[in-house]
Formats: sequence, structure tokens, C-alpha cells
Amino acid sequence: MSNSEYMHEYISGYKTNKRLLILDADGTTIDAFAAIRQAFARHGLDIGDETSFQKRRHLLKYLGGLKEFPSIIKKNLRKNSRAKLVDSLTEVYREEARLYAGIPELVRELIARPDVMVGMVTRNITNEPLVTLRQLFARHDIDIDALDFFVHIPLSEKKTSHFRAIREQFDINPARAYICGDEHKDFRAAIGTGMHPFMVSYGFEDHDRLTTKFDIPNEVISRTSGELCRRVRHALDLGLDRQAGPEGATQNA
Repeated sequence: MSNSEYMHEYISGYKTNKRLLILDADGTTIDAFAAIRQAFARHGLDIGDETSFQKRRHLLKYLGGLKEFPSIIKKNLRKNSRAKLVDSLTEVYREEARLYAGIPELVRELIARPDVMVGMVTRNITNEPLVTLRQLFARHDIDIDALDFFVHIPLSEKKTSHFRAIREQFDINPARAYICGDEHKDFRAAIGTGMHPFMVSYGFEDHDRLTTKFDIPNEVISRTSGELCRRVRHALDLGLDRQAGPEGATQNA
């Protein structure tokens, strides 16, 4: 250990001055709504518009919550087994699903930065989710093996312990650690581990639900993927966001 490294650890209590960014997958980086709508359409089912879908947000993660759906969808979901629906969702994710606008450029830029540890957490329920997301990201010229970590969290486990374990693995100062998520549980997990939350309202929970029901500050919420990219770049000193598209854009890249 060099003298400067020794002094840094002595002063800060941490072995590194790197920063950490934890990205959520579905609804934050991946356009989950479009993928789910397409998968359901293959079974002759219409899940409605995105606003309605956000009120039925548990669909992707549990493929349950049938009481929230019209009777015609309940009936068809029983006829077309959950396994077949997951098979369709897997095919869509692997072959056609997209990342939100600006996200691919941001992820590639983060991977190239040696002073930033960046990776992903996911509860993705497709078959062999690691294989699924590897193919999805490869279509955007991103090798997920180039990420510093990739963690699949079982539905039965909370994110808080995983967020903390990732931060401790790299011995990152919580004040230099960030989480990007689209649900109130992501916010709680970030705060619970001393990390800064970058929240988005274009995923599984809309802006009104995040702010009104869960009292999440408007100041930490991005309404579009372009806004998220700009906020992350500014916070991590990555420079101006020149590829996220026009203001307000959340269209697929």
C-alpha cells in the first residue's frame, strides 16, 4: 500500500474513494411494460395502457394479483398456464425487449469508468434470468460480464440486505453510493443502507403513488429516462448527457 493510499484509508476509514451505482433492472433500465404487453398479447390478452398497468404493477414480478384484472383476463390466465406465459415473456425479453432511451449509453460509459463500481440487481422472473438479460443487454452492445456485479434477488428476500452486502463487498463509503430504482421499496432500501436514491416514475410505480402514498421527495424522482441519465451523470461527474434524446423522452433506444 502506497503512502497516499494509507493516508486515504486512515482519514476516511475506507480502502477506496470509488463510487458505487446499483441499477435496478425491470422498470428502471428495461422497458418492462412493453415486454409484458407483448408477451400477454401472444396469449390474446390486453393489459391496457401504461397508466393502468402501473396500478397492476405486481404482474411482472409475481404473475399473480389476478383480483386486479378484468374477469376475461383471469379466465384466460387460468387457461393459459403461468408457465406458458413465463415462456412467452422469456422469448420477448431475449429477442425483442429494449432498454429505455439513453440507458445503454449511460451503462457503457459507467462500465468504462475505473472510479465507479457499477452493477445490477434484478427480480426478473423469466426462465434463467441471467441468460435472458445477457441476451437483452447484448443487443445494446453491453456485456453484463463487464459489470462489477450482477445479483438476482429471490422474490422472498428483501433488497436491503443485498444492497448493503454489495456496498460492503467493495468497501464503499455510503455517502459515495447510489441506487437507481422505480418502486418505493427501492427508496426504503437505499435509505436503510445509507445510500442516495435515484428514483424514477416511469416504471412500476407512478409519480403520484411515489410522492403521495409513500412521501418520497419529488427532488429525487426522474419522470423520464433522459432525466435519470442527466442526474446520474451530474452526480458522478460524467459530463453532459448528449445521447439520452430530447427532454421528456422515454422511448426505447
